[in-house]
Amino acid sequence: MQLRHLYKTSFTGLKTNKVRSLLTVLGIVIGISAIILIFSMGKGVEGLITGELSGMGTDTIVIRPGQQPSGLSDFSETLFSDSLKTRDVEALKRKSNVPHLAKIAPAIIVPGSVSYRGETYKPMVFGWTADLMVEMFGVEIGSGDVFYESDIKAKASVAIIGSKVKEELFGNENDDDVIGKNIKIKSRNFRVVGIMKPQGQVSSFNVDELVVIPYSTAQVYLMGIDHYHEIITKADAPENVAQTVEDIKMTLRESHDIADPSKDDFFVVTPEGMLEQIGNILDALTLFLSAVVGIALVVGGVGVMNIMLVSVTERTKEIGLRKAIGATDKDIMIQFLFESMMLTITGGVIGIILGSALSLIVTAGILTFTTYSWSFSFPVGASLLGIFVSGLIGIIFGIYPAKKAAKKSPIEALRYE
Repeated sequence: MQLRHLYKTSFTGLKTNKVRSLLTVLGIVIGISAIILIFSMGKGVEGLITGELSGMGTDTIVIRPGQQPSGLSDFSETLFSDSLKTRDVEALKRKSNVPHLAKIAPAIIVPGSVSYRGETYKPMVFGWTADLMVEMFGVEIGSGDVFYESDIKAKASVAIIGSKVKEELFGNENDDDVIGKNIKIKSRNFRVVGIMKPQGQVSSFNVDELVVIPYSTAQVYLMGIDHYHEIITKADAPENVAQTVEDIKMTLRESHDIADPSKDDFFVVTPEGMLEQIGNILDALTLFLSAVVGIALVVGGVGVMNIMLVSVTERTKEIGLRKAIGATDKDIMIQFLFESMMLTITGGVIGIILGSALSLIVTAGILTFTTYSWSFSFPVGASLLGIFVSGLIGIIFGIYPAKKAAKKSPIEALRYE
């Protein structure tokens, strides 16, 4: 049978029941569009994370307490670990221990809200050093000034606030008028010494919604702890990062009396390492979600098989007539198998178009309502895979109805009412 005639015959058969054919491929459409959406959003997340981590600089090294998390459940343990102390910071500052260390700054995360004369706002309060914040993330001060090392040593109650924080607490007041006023964090007054220029999302936080105070003040007066949530460092050159990481590990093991590396109560991460780890997590998550979506494709395939069986029954006389004029069992089988593939591949194409359209809509929404630098990515590989899987489903779930049609006796088929 010629391909052109096969296509025409199959198209006529499917066109006879347009609504039924459309409903039949709905499961395939949903499954393929979900796969396209998952892969496209996954690429968008990966691109976003890559851009944010690159903003930290390739020479950045972050030290975190607790053992290296091996799963999502382990991350909570690192939040409550108290293994990073002041003595560790002092040990790392010694050039003899870490020769290529250029900058070091402990960090404290302070939960809670900030208030001013009845106005309350919940920003991200970060105990850190102002100079490393400016150097690492390119933060610019619009009004006022940063705090200095002398403020950290004195545990001064000073703060630098983001533009959104200023707007929420002080309304339309001029920035210069806000400088010198006191805001309250955990019942303690902090004098505003600087206001950051609007910058939006940088790395894992929004600069506009940030309050930065001396880490010593946050540690002693706000949190009442003797440890740090993390220690952020910078190597003197990107090519010295690997050696600096090893020096940091050796220094901390000596400080903590650890002989076996598997017993480390800290872990060290770099932007490259974080990107690789996050990439692996995203790949695993994408595959898992795709496997879940595969259930919809199986359900769609069962629907195709069911409707093809109904079609075989309805077209019994047609099958008998075609066999009577010379059509072989192979011709009948190929026709119904081709119809099944037409249904599923059509569903696959519609799914790819729908999934891409949804991805574009989501991308537009993210760009409109957030400050993330999100980009749309059309997953070519996933689209080709979608077409292949659609055709494969058509073959797998179309074989049985096609064989049943081919086995019909022409005499009995012509007698069928």
